[in-house]
Amino acid sequence: MHFIWGNMALSSSMALCGRLAGRTAGLLGHKRGTGVLTRRLYVATSTQNELRFKLDERTAHSSLDLFKKDTGVIYRVLGLDPSHVQDTPLRFRDWAVVFADSHIESGRHYWEVTVQKSQEFRVGVADAAMPRDECVGTNSSSWVFSYVQRKWYTMTTNKLVPVSLVGKPERVGLLLDFEAGLLSLIDTQTAKVVHTIKTQFQSPVCPAFALWDGEILTHSGLELPPGL
Repeated sequence: MHFIWGNMALSSSMALCGRLAGRTAGLLGHKRGTGVLTRRLYVATSTQNELRFKLDERTAHSSLDLFKKDTGVIYRVLGLDPSHVQDTPLRFRDWAVVFADSHIESGRHYWEVTVQKSQEFRVGVADAAMPRDECVGTNSSSWVFSYVQRKWYTMTTNKLVPVSLVGKPERVGLLLDFEAGLLSLIDTQTAKVVHTIKTQFQSPVCPAFALWDGEILTHSGLELPPGL
């Protein structure tokens, strides 16, 4: 399925957040606990251009189940009782978020995500030490592409910016250039950049995912498509 290009206008009413563990909630939600994670916790670090990762179960909210050898994630409406999930400082407590198990601190990296079975998700990167009581896209330490209500946006610091495409492909690509501070959404059919987020990465980041419906599947260890 190819992207269809078009222009979109963002109304002020679109300054919304997401859902709190599957239920519609306010942007900030309710928070239980604060503090930033230290980086002394073990995680693989990627400095090469061929990024390989799995999803880190230790970070997954209790409403998320990992499958296919921890490369995919499915959203469960009810989820697990949080008291039945191992409590670790890495785990997201309030939001349906999961991180990859690799930190990135240099280089250019490319991965893809099959999104055809979800109608509400966010894909991108976040500071590896981002607080676990926040949602990706709502703070200054995460940069994501959001798909909601059949429309695409970029999202960081809780600001939604429309992406000029209509419809949803089966699979999208993400290209990260750490030194240049660029995160791009890639049309996997044409190997072309759809939209780029520009920022400055001050600390190691990792692939980040949020999901409130269906499932997504990640694909890493891929060669960078020619021309990108």
